[in-house]
Amino acid sequence: MDIGQLFSLQGSLFLMILLGLFLKKKGIIDDNGTRCLTDLCMDVIIPCNTIKSCLVDFDTAEMQACWWILLVSVLMQFVGIILNHFLFNRFNEQQKKVLQYCTIVSNGAFLGNPVAEGIYGNIGLLYSSIFLIPQRMVIWSVGTSYFVSGETTDRKKVIRNVLTHPCLVAVYIGLLIMVTKVQLPEFMTLTIKSIGNCNSAITMMIVGTILADVKFSTIVNKSTLFISLLRLVLLPMVAFGLSTACGLEHAAAGVCVIMVGMPAGATAAIFAARYHSDAPFATKCVVLSTLLSMITIPIWCYLIG
Repeated sequence: MDIGQLFSLQGSLFLMILLGLFLKKKGIIDDNGTRCLTDLCMDVIIPCNTIKSCLVDFDTAEMQACWWILLVSVLMQFVGIILNHFLFNRFNEQQKKVLQYCTIVSNGAFLGNPVAEGIYGNIGLLYSSIFLIPQRMVIWSVGTSYFVSGETTDRKKVIRNVLTHPCLVAVYIGLLIMVTKVQLPEFMTLTIKSIGNCNSAITMMIVGTILADVKFSTIVNKSTLFISLLRLVLLPMVAFGLSTACGLEHAAAGVCVIMVGMPAGATAAIFAARYHSDAPFATKCVVLSTLLSMITIPIWCYLIG
């Protein structure tokens, strides 16, 4: 993938966001429409996208590298979770939830997969899909708990709500398909892929509808710059160190660094909107980190070559 293709991919993110912003400003999508799209995305589109990403074929020769990639991904999730215990305590509760989520969740599913495939071919796409498995599980477990923990004081109910969330159920189904290599009926596979392919556009447009209520002059601030630095520079450095320590071959190590170096996941804004957190702040984090990633991603791609 050359720099022009990479910029085109990143630019498409902003066009989708701007489309959502335009539709909200024009009143074509109102607040009820945003909530409807958010529910549709969370309960149907993202689960289908998760299952779609698990419809990959394994090659025995690549299995060992996949296990090492899986290990690095798990370790990076632990690093993020540990950092979340002390890194954001000075922020108010609503912003703390957003920053914690952005630390453990990147936008790798949309940006990371195409970039990895563009640089390393089909093996890059396979490795990136494997790398995303722990993140997907954390998104719909730990990540969800950051937002829903304040919804109720019943700890058992919180755990039950998290474990039965449609997106985590999709992870269960996806892993089962990967392990058993079961072949779904063609019409079912086509349906899942078609719905899952809507994920990027709908997610970005939802971010745009939220951005419509945000003053652009407030996007760049100490908090959004801090999470962008953490996501785009510091965490990829840790991933590079872990990949080197684990002795990963070139392509596997490169995919790990690329996937960790993605901007904050757009689902941060969706979660914040869904669970009545600070959605405008989450949108600022997503937008600024995505904008800055247009500089950092090409640098990382050049460095890991």
